[in-house]
Amino acid sequence: MSNNRVKCFGMEKGMTNDMTQGKAMKLLVSFMLPVLAGNIFQQFYNVVDSVIVGQFLGEDALAAVGSTGSVVFLVWGLVSGLTSGFSVVIAQQFGAKNWKGMKHYESVSILLCIGIAILMTIVLFLTIDPILQMMNTDLTIYEDTRGYLSVLFNGISITFIFNILAGMLRALGDSKTPLIFLVISSIINIVLDIVFIVNVKLGVAGAAYATLIAQFVSAVLCVVHIIRKYDILKLSKKEIEFSFKSAKRLLAVGVPMGLQFSITAIGTMIVQASLNTLGTAYIAGFAGAGKIQNITTQAFPSLGVAMATYVGQNYGAGRIDRIKEGVKASIVINLCFSILSMIIIYGLGTQLMNIFTSDGNVEMIQHGVRYLHIAVWFYIPLGFIYIYRNTLQGLGDGFVPMMGGVFELIGRAVAIAILAPIFHYDGICMSDPIAWIMALIPLIPVYYWRMGKLK
Repeated sequence: MSNNRVKCFGMEKGMTNDMTQGKAMKLLVSFMLPVLAGNIFQQFYNVVDSVIVGQFLGEDALAAVGSTGSVVFLVWGLVSGLTSGFSVVIAQQFGAKNWKGMKHYESVSILLCIGIAILMTIVLFLTIDPILQMMNTDLTIYEDTRGYLSVLFNGISITFIFNILAGMLRALGDSKTPLIFLVISSIINIVLDIVFIVNVKLGVAGAAYATLIAQFVSAVLCVVHIIRKYDILKLSKKEIEFSFKSAKRLLAVGVPMGLQFSITAIGTMIVQASLNTLGTAYIAGFAGAGKIQNITTQAFPSLGVAMATYVGQNYGAGRIDRIKEGVKASIVINLCFSILSMIIIYGLGTQLMNIFTSDGNVEMIQHGVRYLHIAVWFYIPLGFIYIYRNTLQGLGDGFVPMMGGVFELIGRAVAIAILAPIFHYDGICMSDPIAWIMALIPLIPVYYWRMGKLK
């Protein structure tokens, strides 16, 4: 290692987290807890969106916001997957202590994000109506749904900026800073929700404006923090360069990860299209339950983020033994949080659903609780998805995790085609558990095959 590398690493050592040394359990828990707190805050202000919309604008408006969930997940999942894939490559360079290579991939990642954001904005603007029509969007909520999505889609570049910057910080082992910024943006989002919906009377679109502005603040804070604290991430004009070969490597990891999220989202769109035929009480109940589930299951994606960084760094350092240790530790963590989620759902499910309605709509609450009581029994395999998928992604394998998404899509489609006509709403509720089990079919065998091959 050159003197320049030693000096660079020493200068930044206090601000990064080298996960190639120390107990796996302690490292994973200490990394995932800030991510978990940040994700919960993020989901919390999503819930606040729905609560304020439901309380002040009514059930139809809540159904409009809820019906966009699968479409938003499709778009934001693609962004999250792409930037997460780019961050894996950066984490591998960090683990290998290759600072020049890390900055190079940082530069190419940023330039790729700019280009892809522009392209996605154009495509989404042209396809918003066909998407809503394909999903059988109810005419009573069509305009509200379209207005909400239009605002979010026009701000896709903001989503890209925050995700890639937060991803770079996490690639260096810093999961606490993104948490702080998410807490700040959550508070801003809640305040703006009230201002735009209650005071300014912007309707459903007000919730979308509040989300984008809050996310923009987070992105700005990330930029300022990197400039002030992370010399290792600062790029000089000479270091801002683009390489098609490097872009190919980044996209080889990022595109399958993004498509994996998008494939999953397509499955949820199939579910939403079937749900939209049942009426607004079912749509609103399912949407409210989805918000609750997004909070109670946030430990799983948070653990996945920790595993991607942990595995990426250790793979870059050649520590295959530590990767196995990390997977074993993550399985124990998954079991603990699955049991905790079950206790919350069965103990507080009805009370939590009640916050989404101002008139105590019993039918809506019952539909939401019914879904939660079915899904909660399958949270353990849901957690396994994030463990094995993100481990493979940390190894640089984007294809198999994407195939996990394909199997998940098949599971949802089969459930909707076969179970929904027979069991109606219960059949729709079973589509998620079946999809989660199906997703594990390629992930678990390939992980153990890869470990044997690496050994």
